[in-house]
Amino acid sequence: MRRRSWGAIVILGLLLFIGSGRVMHLPFPSDHTPEGAYLRIAKSLDEDHPREMFAYLETEAQWACYSIRDARAQAASRVAASYPEPPRAELLTAYAPLATAPDGADVFALLAAQKGWVARLRHDLSGVARVEVDGERASVVTARGTRYPFRRRDNGIWGLTLFTAQLLAESERAARDLAVVSSTADDYQRASKR
Repeated sequence: MRRRSWGAIVILGLLLFIGSGRVMHLPFPSDHTPEGAYLRIAKSLDEDHPREMFAYLETEAQWACYSIRDARAQAASRVAASYPEPPRAELLTAYAPLATAPDGADVFALLAAQKGWVARLRHDLSGVARVEVDGERASVVTARGTRYPFRRRDNGIWGLTLFTAQLLAESERAARDLAVVSSTADDYQRASKR
């Protein structure tokens, strides 16, 4: 009887171990759902890979990141070619991180760290309590009551809209800075020809 009891306990333990392994490796919901996109954002933050969040931003936010990089790279190029020292060194140092970023995801990761977005998200993220979908927009409401706004992108993936306005404002600032840098670079070039 003792052998049967131990055998049953061992079998039950193995079944629990196998069952827990399956639960731990359940696939995420599709990123074509707001919940799936939110969970991928949470996972990227949990693993300390904020760059991976970029795939789950709305399209306008992604474009803004590329625009920021391009404007900063163009401004850095004009500064390097036309500005005298010391303004050249100061501006190149200021523009370098965004100007040399390999792509938009790197720009987002840099800005998210600089502006405290990563810390803010880490503080607020919790389990999904419910999802409210209204056409192309959705809100993921967490167990803590925080709402995360999403918008369905053209490819069907849901993108977080939380940082779109700030990224668009940063993109506009980078474009204005580029215009000022270009105008000043033209002035420096004219002055050097005299």
